[in-house]
Amino acid sequence: MPLPQLRALVVLETCGPVKLAAMAAALGVNPSTALRMAGRLEDSGLIDRRTNPANRREVVLRLTPAGRDVVKRVLAHRRTEIRALVERLPAEARAGLVPALKALTRAANEMAVDPVDEMRRIAGLVDDPLSPAPPGAPRGGRGRPKGETA
Repeated sequence: MPLPQLRALVVLETCGPVKLAAMAAALGVNPSTALRMAGRLEDSGLIDRRTNPANRREVVLRLTPAGRDVVKRVLAHRRTEIRALVERLPAEARAGLVPALKALTRAANEMAVDPVDEMRRIAGLVDDPLSPAPPGAPRGGRGRPKGETA
């Protein structure tokens, strides 16, 4: 799977159902590119693409169970590979890696944009069109508490 498609799946896993335009913005691509990508992911059975019932001009994307499984497996594989790389380092190099990674994480958090907040900012989070929330329920994707990583 190409990296941009995986990134799209991770955005959907993180944010929940989003409008196509918001997905394009999150990925830094134009809407027509996002639409083609969504078509490929839908053909693969990894996302569900529907017309937004609240605005028929908008397309809403969400992960299917198969899409969630792909994200889960890829991220687990990535963690396993990183763990194997770190275990191959000599003990003194590993000891130096911890403070460096903590500093890198702090720097990244200072620059980071919370994807859920960004989707809300551009009005890209929507209720799940296949399972509408009752009136008054919180709107938007599932999101993760700040500080929690995938």
